[in-house]
Amino acid sequence: MGRGSLWRRGLRDWIVDTALFLFAASFGVLAAAERLETPPMGVPAWLFHLDQIIGVLACAALWTRRRWPVELAVALVAVSAFSELAAGAMLVALFTVAVHRSPRTSMAVFGLSLLTGLIYVVLHPEPDMSPLPLWLFGVALQGAAAGWGLTIHHRRRLVLSLRDRAARAETEARLRAEQAQLQARETIAREMHDVLGHRLSLLSVHAGALEFHPDAPPEDIARAAKVIRESAHQALQDLREVIGVLRAPVGELPQPTLAGLRELVVESRRAGMRVDLCAELEGDVPDRVGRTAYRIVQEALTNARKHAPGAEVSVRVGGAPGREVTVEVANTAPALRPGSAVQRGQGLIGLAERVALVDGRLEYGPAASGGWRLAAWLPWPP
Repeated sequence: MGRGSLWRRGLRDWIVDTALFLFAASFGVLAAAERLETPPMGVPAWLFHLDQIIGVLACAALWTRRRWPVELAVALVAVSAFSELAAGAMLVALFTVAVHRSPRTSMAVFGLSLLTGLIYVVLHPEPDMSPLPLWLFGVALQGAAAGWGLTIHHRRRLVLSLRDRAARAETEARLRAEQAQLQARETIAREMHDVLGHRLSLLSVHAGALEFHPDAPPEDIARAAKVIRESAHQALQDLREVIGVLRAPVGELPQPTLAGLRELVVESRRAGMRVDLCAELEGDVPDRVGRTAYRIVQEALTNARKHAPGAEVSVRVGGAPGREVTVEVANTAPALRPGSAVQRGQGLIGLAERVALVDGRLEYGPAASGGWRLAAWLPWPP
């Protein structure tokens, strides 16, 4: 609502403004009635009539209090130094400043009102009352008006602060949800790469063997076709599992364990790879570390199958509680495509991220024998 715009006031504003106007007018009427019953000695009639006119104008000016609260309050405080009938309007103005302006401004106007109140009791002494009690009575009224306004002011500030805090909390919750969604997408992307990359590399190897050896014995062709069929079926199953969890929490993604390492090696051997496995683990490896070790071996076997066909691959996994889990996968120089090298693709980048998440170390690069070596050291708490 525009401050001071009468035609834009809401119903509640109209009720409040009307009530405050009636309060100020009633205050002036009561004061005027008292003066009519006991006119002050030595005060001319025209001055009393002028005071009434000023009181009416002061009450009428209250309709502009929302637009110019400080200016109106200062003017009415100054007028109240000699006009008793403007006192009600002055109290309403003090209340308005306390509600709509800062406490510092409110206290400044309140201090000015105390000074003008002192001037009034000096200019208009009561014959049967000391000036001090009369001034203290005025201080009590002015303090009540300013205090009530400050209470409303602080309450509104508190409500705005709570709304702002709620808005910030909602924004932070939305950002956390977006971040969680991004992390979920990254996790799903890594899972799809690790799972499908392994299966599809098996398909590629056997399909390539059939393409380059069309005259192979029927039993070899049948065996290769069986592996292709099983790998394609398993790839579809893995794809269904990964896609199926898109509607589930990230923690429910299908996760392998280190116990499936031997099955992974056997699967690679069925695909024609020469893989030697040596696993020496003392105790049960924590799930997160074991899952990371499994993915390291899986990615290394996939890379060896794609970039070093025919090479011998050795897999070494060892460790104990309180020491590191050591994972080392190395292959000799490729037998079919000499000079082929593993490129730094998304798989190795994903492995580096996985290892970093468990505070481990990852190394990879050409081996002295002309092949490729990948090694990782993962912490195993005692």
